[in-house]
Amino acid sequence: MIGGQVFDLEKGFAERELRTSGALLSETSGDGQVLDAAGCYVIPGLVDVHFHGCVGEDFSDATPEGLQRIADYELRQGVTYICPAGMTLPEDQLTAICKNVAAHRSKNAGGAEVVGAHLEGPFLSTAKKGAQNADFLHDPDVPMLRRLQEAAEGCVRLVTVAPEQPGAMEFIRAAAEMGITVSVGHTVADYDTASAAFAAGASHATHLYNGMPPIHHRAPGVIGAAFDDPKVQVELICDGIHIHGSIVRATFRLFGAERMILISDSLRATGMPDGQYPFGGQEIEVHGSRATIVGHPETLAGSVTSLIGCLRQAVRFGIPLADAVRSCTYNPAQSVGIDDRAGTLDIGKEASFVLLDKETLATRAIVFKGNLVS
Repeated sequence: MIGGQVFDLEKGFAERELRTSGALLSETSGDGQVLDAAGCYVIPGLVDVHFHGCVGEDFSDATPEGLQRIADYELRQGVTYICPAGMTLPEDQLTAICKNVAAHRSKNAGGAEVVGAHLEGPFLSTAKKGAQNADFLHDPDVPMLRRLQEAAEGCVRLVTVAPEQPGAMEFIRAAAEMGITVSVGHTVADYDTASAAFAAGASHATHLYNGMPPIHHRAPGVIGAAFDDPKVQVELICDGIHIHGSIVRATFRLFGAERMILISDSLRATGMPDGQYPFGGQEIEVHGSRATIVGHPETLAGSVTSLIGCLRQAVRFGIPLADAVRSCTYNPAQSVGIDDRAGTLDIGKEASFVLLDKETLATRAIVFKGNLVS
């Protein structure tokens, strides 16, 4: 029995009242507990396909203990499936990151499920590297990607590339053939180059607006090219810092809720006090909700907001709750190929969901694969 309202992806997340008893019961759940769902929304467990760390840990450190702490924290936030992102680093460190993911998945040690890795680098543009370390940038390299995928035991799910770099089109075609979702980002590509990348097999854009030229009425760039290709999904950092609320609203209207992917892009400082923290061979400084490169206060380094916080911020900006939920659940699940078992509340999928208070959107309970998260 499900009390309150639920979002149904097959019906465009239309809210529908199923029962009014206020209890949620799964007779086949792992723990058999009954939850009081009165006054709650039931939404699928969240899926974050682009974040770097939290609680003092960074995915790029490639330590088993750190990845476990990341997975545990994310699950407590209602983020049930994660595809953390590496940084622009030397190949040996990227290899260690990939091996760490493979080892973690083989142990099934608890916390949010690590569905794979996102390589946000090193195949990026120097001009739009942002907080990435320029010393380790690398032209798109198919043999290197194959080596990393082998180290990950097939767990590289997403790779970001600047399509204007030498060898990028061959790289995009090869990655797509390997079953890796290719994302255009950290780039100075113009409209024609970005369009060619999407035609070659890229289907994703990394943190839209950030790390790319702005849209212009005579030079639409990556944003215009992404809009023109209906298969392309676009990421948006909705932490209230990276993107103005007006642009968030406009982007949802432009692309439609079915193409939007909210990401946290969160750093190791997430869930930690203000201060300085290492990040990809550099130092970042955190004040409140803003993280910047030390000595370069104009350069944002990522966010310190979890994905559930980004969902709430999107709603505060005026995005309908149903659309915000879809962009944090089904769409990212689809982008990394786990939508057959996650991202919706459909019968037959894994029982991972979150109860949100209907008035405040505060988290009331989290259930992961049929078990209540304490």
